[in-house]
This record gives sequence, C-alpha cells and structure tokens, in this order.
Amino acid sequence: MNTTGVAPAILARGLSKAFGRQRVLRDVDLRVERGDFVALLGPNGAGKTTFIRILATLSRPSAGEAWINGHSIFDQARQARRQLGLVSHQTFLYGDLTAEENLHFYGQMYDVAGLRERSAELLARVGLYERRRDPVRAFSRGMQQRLSIARAVLHDPPILLLDEPDTGLDQQATRMLGELLLKLGAEQRAILMTTHHLERALELSRRVVILAGGQLAYEAPTRDLTREALQTAYAEASERRPARQREAGR
Repeated sequence: MNTTGVAPAILARGLSKAFGRQRVLRDVDLRVERGDFVALLGPNGAGKTTFIRILATLSRPSAGEAWINGHSIFDQARQARRQLGLVSHQTFLYGDLTAEENLHFYGQMYDVAGLRERSAELLARVGLYERRRDPVRAFSRGMQQRLSIARAVLHDPPILLLDEPDTGLDQQATRMLGELLLKLGAEQRAILMTTHHLERALELSRRVVILAGGQLAYEAPTRDLTREALQTAYAEASERRPARQREAGR
C-alpha cells in the first residue's frame, strides 16, 4: 500500500522463477503506481518475458508474490486478469475469425458496453478498419500485432502489460503505436512495457528499469536521463549477466 491507502497498480515482491537449475528471475521487487509508464529493458534472456507472464497470471513464480490493483496473482487470479490488457509474442487471435469477429468475441467475454462502436473505433485507431471483415489468417504479422493491441485495450483496462509490442511492425505502424501508447498513458493507466529500443523507452516512458541476469540492475526516471547515460547503464547491466547465460544468449 502507498500512503493514500490505495493499492499500487502492480506490486511484485521477491519474485523468482527457475526452470530446472536455470534461475531466470531472482528476488525481483517492482512497484508501478497508477498513471505510471515503466519501460522494462534488458538483454535477451534477462527474464523480461517471464516477468510479464507471471504478472499476467500465465506462469507461476517459484517464489515471491505479486498483486494487480490489489488482487493477488495466486488467490485472485481471475480478478487480476480483468484489470489487465496484455500484448505478448502470442497474439491470442483466432485466424478463422475476421478482425471484427475477434474483437466481438473478446468484448463479450469482458461485457464491453457499446461493443460494435468500441470495436470500430479501435480498428480505425490501429489502421485496420478497412480490413475489419477479412480473416486474421490473411493478415501479416504486423497487422496481427496491431489487432492484438486493439484486443488488449478493448475493455479499457487500467493496466497494460506490453511485451515488445512493436514486434513485426513497420515504421508507420510503430509510429501509430507510439501515439496510441502516449494517449493511453495520459489517461492514467499503468503501463509496463518491455522493449529493446532504448530511444523508444526514453520517448514513451516515465521510468526505465533494467533487468539483467534475472535481477533488477538499474532504475531511473526518464526525465533525469540522457540517451548516453541510459546506453552506459544498459551496457554495464548487460555485462553483469552470468557467463553461462551470456554464452547461451539467454
């Protein structure tokens, strides 16, 4: 809890995850308040995707606990999921359904009011309105990613978890995504986004956190950071990865 008695949007304490002998996360603590936009950086294998999957209740930690708007990911997983919009490497889209049908399917799960109007608005916002009646299997990877972003925000969640949301997007779609995220962040949502792009992290987020070797290695508000300072911090954190992890590229 914070001093106002309002639960933070995301609170992780001592999160650890091991796959066999490989420890992917090591006692990670993170707090994200409502309205905050945090960019989670780190080299491949740092544990970013694992951390997002745990917060999204798609994977259980080996140790530790986390809360989503005050809901435990263990005891109140269903309530926690309803607070979230998730964009990950898996689109969670149905290829035989049209773009419009995919949004209607998810909208019914979340009891979205004015579903047809809301779906049309989001399809236009992500540049897919003209393709709304095409089956998703005919979409490029970038188009599917744009539709998955629309799916994630369809129910107007207070928290967004974005795992490299610009994967597969061309330059125009990446710019569209940045504009959309800035608007969503301005609406007092909490956003946690993993990315490899340091410049994008500085442009969009209010705070950057670097994960290396499964541990939080660096944290700073972006208003205090230059590009050069962030590059230096990122390089130093990457070098602190365990040797076995560096060799495996994990």
